This record gives sequence, structure tokens and C-alpha cells, in this order.
Amino acid sequence: MAYQIIDGKATAAAIKTQISEEVRKIMQEGGKQPHLAAILVGHDGGSETYMKNKVKACEQCGFKSTLIRFEEDVTEEELLACVDKLNNDEDVDGFIVQLPLPKHIDEQKIIMAVDYRKDVDGFHPINV
Repeated sequence: MAYQIIDGKATAAAIKTQISEEVRKIMQEGGKQPHLAAILVGHDGGSETYMKNKVKACEQCGFKSTLIRFEEDVTEEELLACVDKLNNDEDVDGFIVQLPLPKHIDEQKIIMAVDYRKDVDGFHPINV
């Protein structure tokens, strides 16, 4: 049996190129530019890198992206208000709330507040 090694980076780049061409066509035909938003709380190194890569991927695919940052001391109410705003923002097609959240915030409460139709991570029970 012969094995073939797949170049993951090259495959990902080809897929992103294909997506960006599809987005360009959609926009040329009067369609909307896809928009991904992300909420990042605090300054966790891994989360920072992950979000930076998401923003870069959006650019490569022709998507608009918005990164909303909060400090570690954000209140649960402030975070819920932000989630509600994104749920109701017709320009935002989907969004991510980067986990983990600070200990004083109920992650499950935040996940449940995300509109399942905009839940990019697929954490909402309907999407799970």
C-alpha cells in the first residue's frame, strides 16, 4: 500500500483562494461581504495567537472581520450585552466568543446567549 503525504498548508491556501474567489463573485453580483466577529477577553497568549490567525484567515478569504476586546475585569452583564448586540447586528454573519473566560463569568450562560444561527464555534446546544 502506497501512502501519500498531504501538504496541509498548501491545501489550506488553495481552499482560502477558492473561497476568496467565491466571495468576490458574490460581491460582484451585489451580494454582501461575509462578516465574522470575535470577542476576546483578557490577554491569554494562546487565545491572542488564535484570534490573530482568524483575522488573517478572514482577510485571505475576503471576509470582513471585527475583533472586540475586553479586559479581564469585564462584567458578565457587559459581555452579555455585547453578545446581544452581535446577535442583532445584521451585518455580522457569525461570531466567536473565545474561551476560556475569566472565572467570574459563567461560560455556559454566555454560550447559551449566542444566537445559534451565528454560533461559529458550534457550542450552542442546538448546534452540538
